Amino acid sequence: MSALYEQSGVIVRPAAGGDRYGNAKRDYGDTADRIPIDQINVQPAGGSREDTDDKQITVTGYLLISAPGTLPDLRETDRLEVDGMTLEVTGKVGRWPVPAGVRHIEAQLKEVT
Repeated sequence: MSALYEQSGVIVRPAAGGDRYGNAKRDYGDTADRIPIDQINVQPAGGSREDTDDKQITVTGYLLISAPGTLPDLRETDRLEVDGMTLEVTGKVGRWPVPAGVRHIEAQLKEVT
C-alpha cells in the first residue's frame, strides 16, 4: 500500500440530544460514538477568511480520501479527530463505486475551533 494512506483517526458520531427547549441537537461530547478509522489521507484543501463581529477568522479546509478498496462509514453529521485536530464534515460524503465494489470515499472537512 502507498504511504499516502497511512493516517488514522477517530470518527466522532454525535448522540441525539436536545437543548433545554426540546430542540434537536447533536452531542459530540462523552455520549458520542467513537469509531477508529485508518487507511486515510487528510490534506489541506484551501481556506477562506471570514469577518464576524469585527473579528477576522481563517477557516482551513481539508480533504479526506480513503485508500482504494475501503469504504469507511463516514457521515455528513460526523466529525473526525486526526493529527491533533477536530474536523467537521461539510456536505455529502462522496462514494466512488466501480464494477467490482467501491473505489474509495472523499469528504470535505473544516477545522472546528
